[in-house]
Amino acid sequence: MPTRTSLSLPEDVKERPKRKSDELNGEATNGDAELKTEEDITEEVREEKRLKTEDEKPDTENATNGAIMPVSKTPPPKCADCRQYLDDSDLKFFQGDPDDALDEPEMLTDERLSLFDANEDGFESYEDLPQHKITNFSVYDKHGHLCPFDSGLIEKNVELYFSCAVKPIYDDNPCMDGGVPAKKLGPINAWWITGFDGGEKALIGFTTAFADYILMDPSEEYSLIFALMQEKIYMSKIVVEFLQKNQDATYEDLLNKIETTVPPAGLNFNRFTEDTLLRHAQFVVEQVESYDEAGDSDEQPIIVTPCMRDLIKLAGVTLGKRRAARRQAIRHPTKIEKDSKGPTKATTTKLVYQIFDTFFSDQIDQNNKDGGGVKRHRCGVCEVCQAPDCGKCSACKDMIKFGGSGRSKQACQKRRCPNLAVKEAEDDENMDEEEVLPLLKEKKKMSQAKKKKQTKNKISWVGEPIKTVGRKEYYMKVRVENEVVEVGDCVSVSPDDPSHPVYLARITALWEDGEKMFHAHWFCRGTDTVLGESSDPLELFLVDECEDMQLSFVSGKVNVLYKAPSENWFMEGGMIDDIKVIEDDGKSFFYQLWYEGDFARFETPPNVTSSEDCKYKFCASCTRIKEREAQDAPHAYEPLEDEERDSKVFYGLASLKGEQYKVGDSVYLPPEAFNFAVKAASPVKRSHRKDDVDEDLYPEYYRKSSDYIKGSNLDAPEPFRIGRIKEIFCNKRSNGKPDTTEIKLRLYKFYRPENTHKGPKGAYHSDINELYWSDEEVNVNMAEVLGRCRVEYAEDLVENVQDYSSRGPDRFYFREAYNARSKGKGKSASQESPDQEPQEPTVPKLRTLDVFSGCGGLSEGFHQAGISETHWAIEMWDPAAQAFRLNNPGTTVFTEDCNVLLKLVMSGERTNSLGQKLPQKGDVEMLCGGPPCQGFSGMNRFNSRTYSKFKNSLVVSYLSYCDYYRPKFFLLENVRNFVSFKRSMVLKLTLRCLAGQYGVAQTRRRAIILAAAPGEKLPRYPEPLHVFAPRACSLSVVVDEKKFVSNVTRGNGGVYRTITVRDTMSDLPEIRNGAAALEISYNGEPQSWFQRHIRGSQYQPILRDHICKDMSALVAARMRHIPLAPGSDWRDLPNIEVRLRDGTTTKKLRYSHFDKKNCRSGTGALRGVCSCAEGKPCDPADRQFNTLVPWCLPHTGNRHNHWAGLYGRLEWDGFFSTTVTNPEPMGKQGRVLHPEQHRVVSVRECARSQGFPDTYRFFGNILDKHRQVGNAVPPPLSKSIGLEIKRCVQERMRENATEPVKQEKMEVCD
Repeated sequence: MPTRTSLSLPEDVKERPKRKSDELNGEATNGDAELKTEEDITEEVREEKRLKTEDEKPDTENATNGAIMPVSKTPPPKCADCRQYLDDSDLKFFQGDPDDALDEPEMLTDERLSLFDANEDGFESYEDLPQHKITNFSVYDKHGHLCPFDSGLIEKNVELYFSCAVKPIYDDNPCMDGGVPAKKLGPINAWWITGFDGGEKALIGFTTAFADYILMDPSEEYSLIFALMQEKIYMSKIVVEFLQKNQDATYEDLLNKIETTVPPAGLNFNRFTEDTLLRHAQFVVEQVESYDEAGDSDEQPIIVTPCMRDLIKLAGVTLGKRRAARRQAIRHPTKIEKDSKGPTKATTTKLVYQIFDTFFSDQIDQNNKDGGGVKRHRCGVCEVCQAPDCGKCSACKDMIKFGGSGRSKQACQKRRCPNLAVKEAEDDENMDEEEVLPLLKEKKKMSQAKKKKQTKNKISWVGEPIKTVGRKEYYMKVRVENEVVEVGDCVSVSPDDPSHPVYLARITALWEDGEKMFHAHWFCRGTDTVLGESSDPLELFLVDECEDMQLSFVSGKVNVLYKAPSENWFMEGGMIDDIKVIEDDGKSFFYQLWYEGDFARFETPPNVTSSEDCKYKFCASCTRIKEREAQDAPHAYEPLEDEERDSKVFYGLASLKGEQYKVGDSVYLPPEAFNFAVKAASPVKRSHRKDDVDEDLYPEYYRKSSDYIKGSNLDAPEPFRIGRIKEIFCNKRSNGKPDTTEIKLRLYKFYRPENTHKGPKGAYHSDINELYWSDEEVNVNMAEVLGRCRVEYAEDLVENVQDYSSRGPDRFYFREAYNARSKGKGKSASQESPDQEPQEPTVPKLRTLDVFSGCGGLSEGFHQAGISETHWAIEMWDPAAQAFRLNNPGTTVFTEDCNVLLKLVMSGERTNSLGQKLPQKGDVEMLCGGPPCQGFSGMNRFNSRTYSKFKNSLVVSYLSYCDYYRPKFFLLENVRNFVSFKRSMVLKLTLRCLAGQYGVAQTRRRAIILAAAPGEKLPRYPEPLHVFAPRACSLSVVVDEKKFVSNVTRGNGGVYRTITVRDTMSDLPEIRNGAAALEISYNGEPQSWFQRHIRGSQYQPILRDHICKDMSALVAARMRHIPLAPGSDWRDLPNIEVRLRDGTTTKKLRYSHFDKKNCRSGTGALRGVCSCAEGKPCDPADRQFNTLVPWCLPHTGNRHNHWAGLYGRLEWDGFFSTTVTNPEPMGKQGRVLHPEQHRVVSVRECARSQGFPDTYRFFGNILDKHRQVGNAVPPPLSKSIGLEIKRCVQERMRENATEPVKQEKMEVCD
C-alpha cells in the first residue's frame, strides 16, 4: 500500500486557510490522513461500547432531592460517530466497493484522470489541489453507516469517507462510464457549495488531503440522503430571493411561497412543505446570515425581517454560528440575483416633503450628536462577536486603531452581531404589545405642572378700574416695565427651569385684590401634544386650561396670531411652498387648532363670543369647563304638580351629557345596574386539564397548565341592560325641598333572550336586537345612564323588523312579554304608540378615492353606511384589484403605483396611459386607505438609510394625496404597530402633516387616524357595538410614555352580546381538507342572527369560496389527531407512528435529553429533544423529522409559552383572534383549525369573521383569496366609522339650516 510520501503534496496544503470542516474545533486536520492500524480500530470499537454502556446508565445524578425516581427510561443507543440511532429503520449500511476500486493516492495517479503527463514537475507547480468530479458516490462513517455530511459531523472532526467513480473535471456526464472506481476516499476535511450550475442544482464539493471533488450523482442507496442536502440548498435560495423582494413578508407568506414553488426536475421530491423549511431552518438562516454579510453596510439585513425572526424562534435556530471559513467554504456564493428594483420614489407635495425633510435632517443631526438613542450591546457569545475586527471593511478602515478618523463608530462589517439585530427588531415590534393596561390615572392638569419664576418687573395700572365686584377692582390695561398690556393680549411667563421654553398665555382679566392679578388662559406648545418633537416650534394650540396668577410672573408681551384657513382652501392643494408660517423673531407665534389632550384630538377652534357687559373678565376656557361640568351632571326639569307624593317629587324631563330623556324613553345601563329574576346559568369555568393522561402517549400534555385560551369568551362582560323610563323623580329632603343632587329613574326591565331561562341557546337563534317586555321594575340613579336607544313594539312598526333595524344602531324591538315566575311569554300589552322619528336630513354621498384599496373592505363598509360612493380605487396587487372591480363595477380601479398616478395629476394630466380618467382637484370629497408600512420594521434608530426608506414610504405618498386633493374627510387605517414605529415617529409626522390643515383624531387596535377639513365636524370614534373579552380590547395608545385613550365612553361594554364562532359559521356545509369546489349549495337554513344578516336579504342558493387549503399529508395527519375539546392544540397530539395518505409512515418523536426546566415525566421519561434542554449548545444531530409531534415545538417551547395555540382548534363559543392572511397551523395565529372538522378554516369562514357579506366576491387562487380577506379592513368597522362621519355631516347640515336664528350662545365642542 503506497504510503503518503509517495505522493508529493504541494507545500501550501499545510498552510491552507481552514475549510468548513476545520472550524468548530479550531484544530485543523492539516491534511494528515492518518492511516489506522488494526489495533487502533479494535480500540475504537471498545471505546464505543464503553460509551454506549455509559449512555445507558440511568441518570441518577438528576434525581431530585435523593427521592427515588421511577425507573428512568433510557434513550436507545446512538452511533458514537454519526450519532444516528442504532435501532432506526432508516439507518443504512454502505454495501461495499467493487473489486477493482482504487485507494485515493492510487486513483489520483490513474492516467484516465490525468490532465498532464506523468511528469511530476507538472504536479509540483500546480497551485491548489487537483479537482475532479465524482459520480455514483456514497458517504459513510468508519462503521459503514451511510450518513449526511452536512449535519456538523465534519466540523466535529468525525471521519467520513466516500466511495465513488471519479471522472476528469471536464466531463459533465454523470454516468459511470469512463470513471475510475475509488474506495474509502477521505476523510473529508471540508465540504462546500459553489453556487448553481446555471440551473437550479447547487454544485457541492468535498476536500480531502489530496484533492477537491465536485459531486455529480449519488449512488442509489445514498440518493435519499443527498436529496435532502440538495433540497436544503435550494430551499435557502428560494428564501433569500423571496425575502429580498418582500422584506415585510410574514412567516405565513414565506410558507405560501415555499408551498407553491415547484421543486426543480432532477431532485427526487415533489413538493416543499413547512416541515421541509423547519427541517433546514438552521442552514437556511446561516445562508441568510452569509448573504447579509456580503451585502452593503447600509442595507437592512434580511435576518431581521419579521418572517426570519418567526422562523428563528419556531425552529430554535442558533445565530452567529459563524464558520471562520465560511467565506471560503462557499467559494462563489450561491448566485442570487440582487433585486435592484426598490420602491419607486415617493411622489410628494412640497408641504409634506418639507415637513419630513426638516424634521429628519434635525433628527439625523441630533442622533449624530447624542449617539442615537439607547445603546444596545452585542450578545458577546456568538462566534460573530468573538471574531477579531477584520481591518479591511470600510468600518474598520475608519477605526483609529487601523489609522482612521474614528468618526463613524460603526462595528466591523464582519462582526455584525445577528443576535443583536434580531433582538432590536423584536423590541421594536413588542413596544406596544402590553395587552391589558391599567386604567389611566387622572392626568395632572398642565397648569399645575408649570413651575414658574417671578420677575422683578415694575407693574402699574393704566387708567381707572372699569368695574368693582366685591373686593376685586377690574382694569383693562397694565404697564409691565415699559410695555402696556391689555386684556386680550398674550404674554410669556418664565419657567423655573431655564432649559424649558417660556410658557405662553392670553390675559383674559386684570384685577387688584390686595395683589395685582391676572387670569391666564394657557396655550399649549406642539411639544406638549402628541406631535412631540415633530411639531412646528412656533405653532401653539388652544387648550382648556387656565388659572389666576400674580402679574409679577409676566415677563413680557408676545404676538400670537390666529391663522385661519383661506377662503379657497379646498383648491389650494399642493401649492404651499413653504412650511414657515411666520418669521421667528422670538416673540411671534401662531395657532390654528384647539387641542383636546386626553384624546389627542385637534379641532377647529370653537367660536366663542362673550356678551358686551363681561368683556373685562371673559375666559373661554372657564366657560367651556363649566359647561362641560354642567352637562355631565344630571338635571331634572318640568316638575309634575299633580304627581307629588309625600316623599318624592316627579318630573317630566331630565338631561345628562347633553341628551334629554323623558318618560317612555328607553335607556342603556351598565350590566351591574340591575339583575333579573332568572338566575343566569354561569358559564362553567371548566378546567380543560385532564388528570389521568397517559404521559407516554401524550408526552407534551404537561405543558397545558394555564386555563386561559386565546380566543375564549369566558370573561367577556355582559352587554348593556336596557330599561324603559316609567318615572323621573327626586326624594324630598327633611325641609320638603327636592334633593336635586340625586335624580332617580324608575324603569321597566327589558329581558334579552339570553336573560330568560333559555340562556345562551335562546340568544343564538333570536335576533341580536330582540327583547322581551317585562313588568319587573327597578330604581336606578340617573347618573348611571349610558345613553339612549329605541325600543318599539313590533306590531306598531309601519315597516318590517329588518328594515327598521337596519336604519341605524341602537334600535330594538319586542314582540312578547316575559314572565320570569311562570317562565312564560305572553302577548305584550301594546305600549303607547311610538314617537315619529325626527326626519334626518338626507346626506349626499361623498365622492371617494380609496388608495391601497385591497379587495374593498373599507369602501364596502362606507357604502353600507350610505356615506360614500367610491368613484376611484388604486390597488397595485392585481388579484385584489380584480376583486374590487367584481364588487364595484362602477368604480375606476387603477392597477398601478400610486406615486405614478399622483405625479401624472400634479403635472396636469387628465388620463393615465390606459386612458382611465384621473380624479382632479376638487373632485375627491373623501380619501380613505391603509398604506402598508413596508420596511419600517426593525429600524428604530434614525440614520440616513432609514430616512430614505421612510421618505419613500407609501405613508408619505398617501399624505401627499391628502394635501393635494384636500378632501372633506380623510381616513388612514394601519396596523397597530404604526403607532409605536420609530418611537411613534411615523404617527407624529402623519399627524403633523394633517394637523397643519385638518382637525385630526386617532385610535387604537388598528391605528385609525381621522381628519376633517376646516368647517367640517371632526368625527368621534364609534362606540363598540359588541362586548368583548377585556384581554382583547385595550382602547388606548401610548406615545412618549403618555397614554392617550380613545373617546369611547362606554368602556368594554357593548350594545350587543359577543358574536361567537358558532354564530359566524355553524350553518356552513361540512368540507374536507383541500376542498376546492368554488360554488356549492348551502344545504340548510341560517341558524343565527349573524348568519341571516351575512347571507343577505336576497335569497342566495349558491355558496361561494367555501374552499380550504390542501395541507400536506403530515399536517393532515396532525389535524386528524387534534381532539375536538375546546382549547385543544399540538400539546394534545399522541406520540405514535401513523400511516400517511401518501403511503409513508411517520416516526415517533424520541426524547433523548434531560430537560433542566421540566425534569422528567411522571413515568420517569426524559422530556428534552435536543442537547440545549440540558443547557448545552444545540446539536444538529438531534433534529428529528416526520414525527406527529413536531420536533421543533418541544425544542423551543420552554422559551415561547409552550407554543400555546399552534395546531389549535377554534372554539364554538369563542371568537376568531385575528383573521390571518394565510391560515397555517404553525403560523402566528395558530388557532386556525375548524372546531370539529379536520381542516384549516375556509376562505368563506375567514371572510365571515371579517364581516364580509356572503355575496362578496374574491379573486385568484385560494392563497390570493385568503390574503385579500386577511388584509382587508372589516366592513363592520368601516361601516360604524362611516355612520359617525354621516352624523357629523348631518349635524353640520342642521346647524347651517338654523344658522340665522342662533342666539348669543357659546358653541361648545364636548
